[in-house]
Amino acid sequence: MCYSAEAWELFSAFTKEFGADIDIEEFWKLYLGREEKYRIRKKMSDGTKIPKGMDLNFLRPRTDTERKIQDLIAEWNGRKLADAEDELAKQQARLDTAVAKLAVKETKSALNEQRIAGNKIKQMERWIADAKRTSHKPTTDDRIFPFWYAPVLLIEDGKPVVRPMRYLCRPQGMAPSTDYTKDGRASGKYNARRDNLTKFWRPQFGHTHALMLAETFYENVDDGRGGSKEIHFRPRTGETMFIACLYSHWTDPKGKEPDLWSFAAITDEPEPEVAAAGHDRTIINIKPEHANAWLTPEGRSDEELFAIFDDKRHPFYELIKEAA
Repeated sequence: MCYSAEAWELFSAFTKEFGADIDIEEFWKLYLGREEKYRIRKKMSDGTKIPKGMDLNFLRPRTDTERKIQDLIAEWNGRKLADAEDELAKQQARLDTAVAKLAVKETKSALNEQRIAGNKIKQMERWIADAKRTSHKPTTDDRIFPFWYAPVLLIEDGKPVVRPMRYLCRPQGMAPSTDYTKDGRASGKYNARRDNLTKFWRPQFGHTHALMLAETFYENVDDGRGGSKEIHFRPRTGETMFIACLYSHWTDPKGKEPDLWSFAAITDEPEPEVAAAGHDRTIINIKPEHANAWLTPEGRSDEELFAIFDDKRHPFYELIKEAA
């Protein structure tokens, strides 16, 4: 399962490649919704997950709506910066206390406090630098995880459109609680298995198709020691992946919950190199010449749609990083 990807975030890439329109109203609703949720809960950790790469689209606003979004981003980043600076001061005091104790007597407790505080200080310094940065770093700024938002490409009224959607699909008719497993983790609905498309995903397959454009993807696999490790793949050709996706526009029949646009990436049997690295699924990377057919599924048979998968790209997914 593709639990994380380095997805296209910048609008300019979509407009240049596809001549796509940007659904700016949905982006405005996304940022405004994050702000409203913060005002209610006062917890940034509960906020809508938006990658920095998406924020960078609004550095130079050209319309009133874009300026409003820029203001919301500035407020959010200001809070993040203030929180990080407060935590940095706390951890520096923690480190100073540990160093003072170690000057008198070396203990495991003081050494542990020194280590933890030192790591936290480095983390906060990275967060502060990141909050201030305006340059684009795709490997960090464009990465998404389940529950994070990404721009995806679809076709509406015959025109390509880019809309922000959450990476974990909630099909219409399902309760918000189904986003999670019984133990509170993200459900697996950020990926849609090919062999389940005509079953669980039948309301979406053949009807609501999208593309996520991505440069790399990540998987979690067994590390052989009872834990897990992260592995990172990139097409050896360097080509952008056209990842076939399904989406849903969820609405609350009771009118209490906000609307939700969300999507899932389709996965197939693993490519040999991915299986050799320890994972049992691979996202479906379709050929660019099939993009329009995939994005206009109405009236096409299941066989025609599956033929797009059968003719997918096999670029050799090179393992470029393995976490310790």
